[in-house]
Amino acid sequence: MSDSFKRFADVVPLMMWRSDEAGHAIHHNECWLKFTGRPLEEELGQGWRSGLHPEDFDRHAKIVADAFETRAPFTVEFRLRRHDGEYRWLLDTARPLVEDGRFQGYLGSCFDITDRKHAEEHIEHALAEKEALLAEVYHRVRNNLQVMVSLIGLYGRAAPDACRGSFEALGQRVRAIALVQQHLHEAPHIASIDLKDYLHRLASGLGQLRRAGRISVQVGGTGNGLVEPRTANALGMIVAEIVAECLDATAEHVACSIAIDIEAGLPSRLSIVSGVSEMAASGRPNVPNLGPRLIAAYAAQAEIAVTGDASPSDPLRLTLPTARPAAQ
Repeated sequence: MSDSFKRFADVVPLMMWRSDEAGHAIHHNECWLKFTGRPLEEELGQGWRSGLHPEDFDRHAKIVADAFETRAPFTVEFRLRRHDGEYRWLLDTARPLVEDGRFQGYLGSCFDITDRKHAEEHIEHALAEKEALLAEVYHRVRNNLQVMVSLIGLYGRAAPDACRGSFEALGQRVRAIALVQQHLHEAPHIASIDLKDYLHRLASGLGQLRRAGRISVQVGGTGNGLVEPRTANALGMIVAEIVAECLDATAEHVACSIAIDIEAGLPSRLSIVSGVSEMAASGRPNVPNLGPRLIAAYAAQAEIAVTGDASPSDPLRLTLPTARPAAQ
């Protein structure tokens, strides 16, 4: 190693090191020595490794050994003891040196990334707290909805015959709300929800909500996209309301069939058709038809444009708002 290289390395404002072909340190520049507070003689060979954090010692050794075996560049993060005794995170990037076809060792440089690591740890901790909070909120919402369903059932059984249909319809909708919240909670990425996957999971749940085996919710079409939680929530409530309308308008022995078609392109558009209009005459009495008003209210909450009534001749057409870009 020439004196000119040593002089160059000593003026570079980065921690630099050089090893021989056996992996022994043969030079550390002034920036490195200022960081560790140790003389060059103590850092040469394997001496510098005494400053490695004990938890990083074996991992670092394996990464370096694997790189030396293949003569490949490597990058490794590790903690090194500073002159004041504090361990700092370093990002070490090294490349093999080859002269006249002969391997001469490695040349590496290190950046102090402690602040970045602390920021990552803070973000991970914040995300863990957020997940715990979301789980707690979901748990409480689910329990409260279960209590509401029980209370509605109790009052419905005690109500006059003419009112029981309305209580049953109300209980049905509260159960649907719980189901929508469950599938939102179970979404792999709550900030941007895969539309088709969400609808498939929701359709499967709605199909078992009541009249198991007699409710069919089919999701088709060539489109897909990512939607925000508020859009997914409103869309889930709309689909659940259409299923509830079918149940309200038909007798218990009648099968309900709902078809959802996702159109290709942006913004995301869906058309929904229910077979309820063909069977409504056999429905249950004393159940108010609030479906259109509820669907309009759910759509307005998420700025979903809606037309039609979900009949075969006039499908319910939904135009979803374009997802807003994530904040940087």
